Amino acid sequence: MGFDYKSITVILIAINVIISLIGFSNRDFMRKLIMWPYGVKRQQQYYRMVSSGFLHADYIHLFFNMFTLYFFGTNLEFIFSQLHLGSEAAYLLLYFMALVVSDLPSYLKHQNDSGYQSLGASGAVSAVVFAVILFNPWGAIYIYGAIKISALVYAVLYIIYCVYMGKQGTDHINHDAHLWGAVFGLLFAIVLVAFMNPGAFQFILDQLKNPSLFGR
Repeated sequence: MGFDYKSITVILIAINVIISLIGFSNRDFMRKLIMWPYGVKRQQQYYRMVSSGFLHADYIHLFFNMFTLYFFGTNLEFIFSQLHLGSEAAYLLLYFMALVVSDLPSYLKHQNDSGYQSLGASGAVSAVVFAVILFNPWGAIYIYGAIKISALVYAVLYIIYCVYMGKQGTDHINHDAHLWGAVFGLLFAIVLVAFMNPGAFQFILDQLKNPSLFGR
Protein backbone atom coordinates (compact mmCIF):
# COMPACT_ATOMS: atom_id res chain seq x y z
CA MET A 1 0.00 0.00 0.00
CA GLY A 2 1.38 3.43 -0.93
CA PHE A 3 1.52 6.47 1.31
CA ASP A 4 -0.53 9.57 0.66
CA TYR A 5 1.50 12.77 0.44
CA LYS A 6 0.96 13.73 4.07
CA SER A 7 1.71 10.43 5.77
CA ILE A 8 5.51 10.55 5.95
CA THR A 9 5.48 13.93 7.69
CA VAL A 10 2.85 12.74 10.14
CA ILE A 11 4.90 9.62 10.92
CA LEU A 12 8.04 11.72 11.49
CA ILE A 13 6.11 14.03 13.80
CA ALA A 14 4.73 11.06 15.73
CA ILE A 15 8.22 9.61 16.21
CA ASN A 16 9.55 13.00 17.34
CA VAL A 17 6.73 13.42 19.83
CA ILE A 18 7.04 9.92 21.28
CA ILE A 19 10.83 10.02 21.69
CA SER A 20 10.77 13.58 23.05
CA LEU A 21 8.07 12.74 25.61
CA ILE A 22 10.09 9.76 26.82
CA GLY A 23 13.14 12.01 27.09
CA PHE A 24 11.24 14.61 29.12
CA SER A 25 10.58 12.07 31.87
CA ASN A 26 13.66 9.86 31.52
CA ARG A 27 16.97 11.71 31.73
CA ASP A 28 19.01 8.54 31.30
CA PHE A 29 17.20 7.88 28.01
CA MET A 30 17.95 11.44 26.90
CA ARG A 31 21.64 11.16 27.85
CA LYS A 32 21.96 8.05 25.70
CA LEU A 33 20.47 9.68 22.60
CA ILE A 34 21.52 13.34 22.80
CA MET A 35 24.20 14.70 20.46
CA TRP A 36 27.48 14.57 22.40
CA PRO A 37 30.47 15.20 20.08
CA TYR A 38 32.94 14.10 22.75
CA GLY A 39 31.27 10.69 23.01
CA VAL A 40 30.84 10.41 19.23
CA LYS A 41 34.59 10.81 18.73
CA ARG A 42 35.82 8.62 21.58
CA GLN A 43 33.16 5.93 21.65
CA GLN A 44 32.13 5.94 17.96
CA GLN A 45 28.54 6.72 18.93
CA TYR A 46 27.65 7.99 15.48
CA TYR A 47 23.98 7.13 15.99
CA ARG A 48 23.72 10.26 18.15
CA MET A 49 23.77 12.41 15.00
CA VAL A 50 20.38 10.93 14.12
CA SER A 51 18.88 10.04 17.50
CA SER A 52 19.45 13.54 18.91
CA GLY A 53 17.27 14.92 16.12
CA PHE A 54 14.23 13.24 17.66
CA LEU A 55 14.77 14.74 21.12
CA HIS A 56 13.66 18.20 22.24
CA ALA A 57 14.50 20.39 25.20
CA ASP A 58 10.90 21.13 26.23
CA TYR A 59 7.31 21.28 24.99
CA ILE A 60 7.75 24.68 23.33
CA HIS A 61 10.82 23.51 21.42
CA LEU A 62 8.94 20.39 20.31
CA PHE A 63 5.79 22.29 19.32
CA PHE A 64 7.47 24.88 17.12
CA ASN A 65 9.62 22.33 15.33
CA MET A 66 6.67 20.01 14.69
CA PHE A 67 4.34 22.86 13.73
CA THR A 68 6.86 24.01 11.13
CA LEU A 69 7.57 20.47 9.94
CA TYR A 70 3.89 19.74 9.41
CA PHE A 71 3.20 22.69 7.12
CA PHE A 72 6.45 22.65 5.17
CA GLY A 73 6.87 18.89 5.21
CA THR A 74 3.46 18.18 3.71
CA ASN A 75 4.18 20.81 1.05
CA LEU A 76 7.51 19.21 0.21
CA GLU A 77 5.99 15.74 -0.04
CA PHE A 78 3.43 17.12 -2.49
CA ILE A 79 6.10 18.94 -4.53
CA PHE A 80 8.38 15.89 -4.75
CA SER A 81 5.43 13.78 -5.86
CA GLN A 82 4.01 16.24 -8.41
CA LEU A 83 7.39 17.02 -9.98
CA HIS A 84 8.49 13.37 -10.00
CA LEU A 85 11.45 13.96 -7.73
CA GLY A 86 11.51 10.69 -5.85
CA SER A 87 8.45 11.26 -3.65
CA GLU A 88 8.68 9.61 -0.21
CA ALA A 89 12.17 8.14 -0.70
CA ALA A 90 13.68 11.51 -1.62
CA TYR A 91 11.90 13.22 1.26
CA LEU A 92 13.17 10.72 3.82
CA LEU A 93 16.69 10.86 2.35
CA LEU A 94 16.70 14.65 2.67
CA TYR A 95 15.40 14.52 6.24
CA PHE A 96 17.84 11.96 7.62
CA MET A 97 20.84 13.26 5.71
CA ALA A 98 20.05 16.74 7.04
CA LEU A 99 20.12 15.43 10.61
CA VAL A 100 23.69 14.21 10.06
CA VAL A 101 24.96 17.09 7.93
CA SER A 102 23.59 19.75 10.30
CA ASP A 103 25.41 18.09 13.22
CA LEU A 104 28.81 17.84 11.51
CA PRO A 105 29.91 21.46 12.20
CA SER A 106 29.03 21.05 15.89
CA TYR A 107 30.89 17.76 15.99
CA LEU A 108 34.03 19.26 14.47
CA LYS A 109 33.87 22.32 16.71
CA HIS A 110 33.10 20.55 20.00
CA GLN A 111 34.60 17.06 19.66
CA ASN A 112 37.05 17.79 22.49
CA ASP A 113 34.51 19.51 24.74
CA SER A 114 33.09 16.90 27.13
CA GLY A 115 30.42 19.32 28.38
CA TYR A 116 28.84 20.20 25.04
CA GLN A 117 25.53 18.59 24.04
CA SER A 118 22.77 19.50 21.60
CA LEU A 119 19.40 18.15 20.52
CA GLY A 120 16.40 18.90 18.33
CA ALA A 121 15.03 18.41 14.83
CA SER A 122 15.83 21.99 13.77
CA GLY A 123 18.58 21.02 11.31
CA ALA A 124 16.28 18.67 9.41
CA VAL A 125 13.32 21.05 9.67
CA SER A 126 15.45 23.89 8.28
CA ALA A 127 16.41 21.63 5.37
CA VAL A 128 12.74 20.93 4.63
CA VAL A 129 11.85 24.64 4.84
CA PHE A 130 14.60 25.71 2.45
CA ALA A 131 13.82 22.94 -0.02
CA VAL A 132 10.24 24.23 -0.17
CA ILE A 133 11.47 27.82 -0.59
CA LEU A 134 13.35 26.77 -3.75
CA PHE A 135 10.04 25.79 -5.37
CA ASN A 136 7.91 28.59 -3.92
CA PRO A 137 10.25 31.55 -3.31
CA TRP A 138 7.54 34.19 -3.11
CA GLY A 139 5.10 32.26 -0.94
CA ALA A 140 4.04 33.97 2.28
CA ILE A 141 5.70 33.16 5.59
CA TYR A 142 4.36 34.61 8.84
CA ILE A 143 7.05 35.33 11.44
CA TYR A 144 5.59 34.86 14.92
CA GLY A 145 2.29 34.31 13.16
CA ALA A 146 1.92 38.05 12.45
CA ILE A 147 4.71 39.49 10.26
CA LYS A 148 4.12 38.53 6.63
CA ILE A 149 7.14 38.35 4.29
CA SER A 150 8.03 36.35 1.22
CA ALA A 151 9.82 33.03 1.66
CA LEU A 152 12.91 34.24 -0.21
CA VAL A 153 13.26 37.33 1.99
CA TYR A 154 12.80 35.11 5.02
CA ALA A 155 15.55 32.79 3.75
CA VAL A 156 18.04 35.64 3.42
CA LEU A 157 17.20 37.02 6.87
CA TYR A 158 17.36 33.53 8.37
CA ILE A 159 20.86 32.89 7.00
CA ILE A 160 22.11 36.27 8.25
CA TYR A 161 20.59 35.65 11.68
CA CYS A 162 22.08 32.15 11.97
CA VAL A 163 25.56 33.33 10.98
CA TYR A 164 25.44 36.27 13.39
CA MET A 165 24.06 34.31 16.34
CA GLY A 166 26.38 31.41 15.67
CA LYS A 167 29.34 33.75 16.06
CA GLN A 168 27.89 35.23 19.25
CA GLY A 169 27.32 31.84 20.89
CA THR A 170 25.44 33.34 23.82
CA ASP A 171 21.97 31.73 23.80
CA HIS A 172 22.67 27.98 24.01
CA ILE A 173 20.98 27.36 20.65
CA ASN A 174 22.80 25.41 17.95
CA HIS A 175 22.62 28.01 15.20
CA ASP A 176 25.25 26.14 13.19
CA ALA A 177 22.82 23.21 12.84
CA HIS A 178 20.08 25.57 11.67
CA LEU A 179 22.40 27.21 9.14
CA TRP A 180 23.89 24.07 7.64
CA GLY A 181 20.58 22.24 7.65
CA ALA A 182 19.10 25.10 5.60
CA VAL A 183 22.02 25.17 3.16
CA PHE A 184 21.91 21.40 2.78
CA GLY A 185 18.16 21.39 2.11
CA LEU A 186 18.53 23.95 -0.66
CA LEU A 187 21.48 22.16 -2.28
CA PHE A 188 19.82 18.75 -1.96
CA ALA A 189 16.72 20.02 -3.77
CA ILE A 190 18.80 21.57 -6.57
CA VAL A 191 20.82 18.37 -7.08
CA LEU A 192 17.65 16.28 -6.94
CA VAL A 193 16.07 18.34 -9.72
CA ALA A 194 19.25 18.16 -11.81
CA PHE A 195 19.36 14.36 -11.63
CA MET A 196 15.71 13.39 -11.62
CA ASN A 197 13.80 16.06 -13.53
CA PRO A 198 15.91 18.87 -15.06
CA GLY A 199 12.80 20.22 -16.72
CA ALA A 200 11.60 21.33 -13.29
CA PHE A 201 14.21 24.09 -13.34
CA GLN A 202 11.90 25.94 -15.71
CA PHE A 203 9.16 25.71 -13.10
CA ILE A 204 11.54 27.21 -10.53
CA LEU A 205 12.57 30.02 -12.89
CA ASP A 206 8.93 30.78 -13.65
CA GLN A 207 8.26 31.17 -9.92
CA LEU A 208 11.13 33.64 -9.58
CA LYS A 209 9.76 35.86 -12.35
CA ASN A 210 6.90 37.16 -10.20
CA PRO A 211 8.52 38.65 -7.09
CA SER A 212 6.55 39.70 -4.05
CA LEU A 213 8.35 41.26 -1.08
CA PHE A 214 5.59 40.35 1.36
CA GLY A 215 4.64 37.03 -0.19
CA ARG A 216 1.53 35.70 -1.84
